[in-house]
Amino acid sequence: MMDYQWNLKKFDELTNIELYRILKLRTEVFVLEQECLYPELDDKDYACLHLWAQQQGEIVAYTRLVPPGLSYPEPSIGRVIVVKEARGTGISQLLMHKSIETIFAQFGPNDIQIGAQFHLKSFYEKLGFAQKSEPYPDYGILHIDMIKSTLK
Repeated sequence: MMDYQWNLKKFDELTNIELYRILKLRTEVFVLEQECLYPELDDKDYACLHLWAQQQGEIVAYTRLVPPGLSYPEPSIGRVIVVKEARGTGISQLLMHKSIETIFAQFGPNDIQIGAQFHLKSFYEKLGFAQKSEPYPDYGILHIDMIKSTLK
């Protein structure tokens, strides 16, 4: 398995270069690769935690950890990205496990809700998420709401 340098920062802890690289990556994947025109800069980043893995100085995987009450009543994991070159290496599962652990550590062992791209349903189910909504279009890409229930 590859060695990754993991980073977790609040918005105001990000350096200009880190923020630029994160936003560039999100734009490259969601807007250009997936051809999805949507408001990438949605004013939620300020309140979120930003988790990413670097390899040889490059960001290879990223998630935005959303506090409860901002997107959903529950905390959420969003803007899940693995760069093309790192897909199929197992980092996507590692990224999600780290994201879930971090949410539990930061916000308590609550349920986690996500808005997942429908074609990734089985990936998220393997991580313990269950479909909570019918599929719906979100800026041209079919999504479903999913929840990971936690015993309280």
